[in-house]
Amino acid sequence: MYYNYLPSPLGLIEIAANEQGLTAVSFCTAATQPCSEQPLLLAAKTQLAAYFGKELTEFDLPLAASGTAFQQQVWRALTGVPYGRTASYRDIAIAIANPKGVRAVGLANSKNPLAIIVPCHRVIGANGTLTGYAGGLDKKAWLLQHEEVTGLKW
Repeated sequence: MYYNYLPSPLGLIEIAANEQGLTAVSFCTAATQPCSEQPLLLAAKTQLAAYFGKELTEFDLPLAASGTAFQQQVWRALTGVPYGRTASYRDIAIAIANPKGVRAVGLANSKNPLAIIVPCHRVIGANGTLTGYAGGLDKKAWLLQHEEVTGLKW
């Protein structure tokens, strides 16, 4: 495993990767691993910095997060929610042809190890309210405001 860190408007972000792709992007309070200059980590840092600078709306990085087949399916569907838009858990459940799996989608969403890159922050409640986010609702609100999402019930 390789690690690197990016200071961001939301605090420090830890980026982890293996030879196949990114394995985790998460908020942290301090660097706990030695920093690697592995090319994928540097590319991820560059793309995340461009995202925070409003110069990038879609990531193009190989992903290698560990999860169940169902979680992987949900995470792939999350990557289809465009920048500046939101979807409900039900929308994601329908997108993966499992309309009764709304709660399971919510659970898989909460286990997403690739914050921001796999945009679980774009998933909101069916009534337009913010719902849970592993990084905290304050970070979710910031990300949605950063993407200029409108029509939310704050």
